[in-house]
Amino acid sequence: MSKERRLGRGLQALLGATSESSESSSTQRPSAQTPTPVSEDQILRIPIDQIEENPFQPRTAFSESEIDSLAESLQAHDILQPILVREHGSRYQLISGERRWRAATQAGWSTIPARVRNEDDRTVAELAIVENLQRKDLNALEKATSFKQYLDNHQCTQDELAKRLSIDRSTIANLIRLLELPQAVQDEIMAEHISAGHARALLPLGNAKQQVKFCKKIVNKGLSVRATEDLVHKTIYSEDQKPGKLPKQPRTDSGDAKSPHVTSLEAELKFALGTKVDINETGGGKGKIVIHFNSHIEFERLRRSLSGQSNPNARNAG
Repeated sequence: MSKERRLGRGLQALLGATSESSESSSTQRPSAQTPTPVSEDQILRIPIDQIEENPFQPRTAFSESEIDSLAESLQAHDILQPILVREHGSRYQLISGERRWRAATQAGWSTIPARVRNEDDRTVAELAIVENLQRKDLNALEKATSFKQYLDNHQCTQDELAKRLSIDRSTIANLIRLLELPQAVQDEIMAEHISAGHARALLPLGNAKQQVKFCKKIVNKGLSVRATEDLVHKTIYSEDQKPGKLPKQPRTDSGDAKSPHVTSLEAELKFALGTKVDINETGGGKGKIVIHFNSHIEFERLRRSLSGQSNPNARNAG
């Protein structure tokens, strides 16, 4: 089943079934002072200046050319699908359809067709996420931020959110991991100089300075995601083996030098888990493995990875 179909099903499940005949329902014009209680199957023409933006909107920027084009379309063909709003005090608040609302405003409309629904903050946040996931041009970091805000605001797990949206949990986990990257790398993602796939390939480096350095290489040399993954993998295995320079010898907790075999295993685990790993031998074939994490988000990712609930280093080209 394609991701688009699954997302569509998630939106339909959240919205609930709507009457197909609602498109031809009698149009009502509410008071500009107080929202008029109406059936959710009815379509109203609501004054545009009585509608507020969705506070849970993941999108931080709207393409001016896209809004211009949509405004021209509205003037030529009218609006095909009403926007979705909820009552908010004496005004209305957008649930979905912000592009249509902005375009209608630009086209000089004074009112816009809308369906009013009684939804709580949690459902409004979910609908905003699903609507934007279906759009190919939404930035990966905007998606990641919306997931993170939802999880923080509603104290739920990634599994619970994935079920509510009818999407794979790995989609949520892989996007949220991008928020662990330094701001300089996130800026390149926002500017669309590198893809989410490039960004995920940088995560195993762990070191912020290295991640920024490699990010610049991607931009300057036009590296593919696969080339970036190969470069990162090679670097992790040979970062202390530069020509003409004696490698820095790792030490155990007791101060003894680590064997090349142990350091190789550390590098292998670091690449597999996407974080720093220390192996310390205590003698007699015994020892301990220390896995480092830098945030609660990373800890949760590692916990799920180690318990077999997800692929710790999924190589998606996204």
